[in-house]
Amino acid sequence: MTYTILITGASSGFGAMTARALADAGHTVYATMRETEGRNAPKVAEARNYATSRGVDLRTAEMDVADAASVGACIAQVESETGGIDVLIHNAGHMGFGPTEAFSPEDLARYYDSNVLSTQRVNRAALPAMRARGRGLVLWVGSSSTRGGTPPFLGPYFAAKAGMDALAVSYAAELAPWGIETTIMVPGAFTSGTNHFAHAGRPSDPEIATAYMDGPLKGVDKIALDRLAALEPDDADPADVARAIVRVVDMPFSKRPFRVHVDPSRDGSEEVNAVADRVRREIFWRMGLESLLRPAAKTEPAT
Repeated sequence: MTYTILITGASSGFGAMTARALADAGHTVYATMRETEGRNAPKVAEARNYATSRGVDLRTAEMDVADAASVGACIAQVESETGGIDVLIHNAGHMGFGPTEAFSPEDLARYYDSNVLSTQRVNRAALPAMRARGRGLVLWVGSSSTRGGTPPFLGPYFAAKAGMDALAVSYAAELAPWGIETTIMVPGAFTSGTNHFAHAGRPSDPEIATAYMDGPLKGVDKIALDRLAALEPDDADPADVARAIVRVVDMPFSKRPFRVHVDPSRDGSEEVNAVADRVRREIFWRMGLESLLRPAAKTEPAT
């Protein structure tokens, strides 16, 4: 089957790779991003050229996930042009790097907005029509940092990604009766091949940052990044995340996995998540809510 798919944060990195891979697989893909007529205009041109050269249906659309009006306008545009969104992919996010204390509360709020609140804006705009149709997939691009080995100086990002993971888990049960599936994609720390680390934000309090960086943790930032990169095998390829997403999207209804790890460094996240997800299943069974663990098939009205 072919689907209409919307991806947030698709100007580069996992988002752009996934948009192209899904379009190559025959789907209609909306790669959304902000500033399509400004900073990201070259990305729009690249996507257009890719679609033309390969004969695929890859489109771009303006969406600032921090702006509810922008989100609503984009969702309405896609629904109007296609009749509805089948697959919604939460990929937008932003990383911060530095001593956690040096990030102000306002700094942390921005990371939570990018990684957590943005998904709520998009869900509230897209889910009503998806629920009305009674079938769909919401795929969340998370991070192995939520339960895996966590190096220092990435606290705001780790906290925000953990929040997004918790939200995804809650949504999974609440959307299942509507016939909407949930998959959480869990990439490991790909330190090259994306702009994630290169574009990481910095804390706004330089005085506190300096106290850490020139104090007992001097040099730890470089050690952390260098050795995190050294954990990756030479053949680590961030495009594997895009390929894994394509495989999930192309699976039959009700056969899609709840969580998929793509972690060449094997930081332990897969083992810890296996326990957490088992405990989740067990408590649902103990509460008599096991039907919420799988999406309900759409019930057609009697004739």
